[in-house]
Amino acid sequence: MNLDEKKTAVVFKAFCDENRIRILKLLTTGEKCACKLLEELNITQPTLSHHMKILCDSGIVVGRKEGKWTHYSISAKGVKKAKKYLTAFTKTDN
Repeated sequence: MNLDEKKTAVVFKAFCDENRIRILKLLTTGEKCACKLLEELNITQPTLSHHMKILCDSGIVVGRKEGKWTHYSISAKGVKKAKKYLTAFTKTDN
């Protein structure tokens, strides 16, 4: 399997921070507004924006604007891509 190293790194970067893991855990129960994520996490709005950009750039999370807020959810397509990458890197020929 020929994987683009840069794209692969962007996907795995999404999983390399405790706050992003917390965000993903919150999103497993469904779509959440950024305001709700801020209530649940003890971080500032700029910090949330930083983490959401990384998660969205990876394709694992998608956002949709509604008024002044963005609502985020886990992307099935992004999860499928991450699983494909992980499988490719953990395959053994034993």
